[in-house]
Amino acid sequence: MSKKEQLIIDIQALLNSHENISSTTINPDLLTFMDEDTLISIIGSLLDQKETHVETNIEWLEQFKQNKND
Repeated sequence: MSKKEQLIIDIQALLNSHENISSTTINPDLLTFMDEDTLISIIGSLLDQKETHVETNIEWLEQFKQNKND
């Protein structure tokens, strides 16, 4: 398996790691025209989005706990 193929698999795995979202399948042919740097950039963006989502959930939970204790 080439590095590019692995990056495409990693992108698909990241897309499918979100809860309550339907499974996503990527046709690798759609991403093969991209170079490795672009694919790595996509992975970075997906990781940033996931981190932001987690941080938002933590903030909401903290506010919820604080309101419950008031």
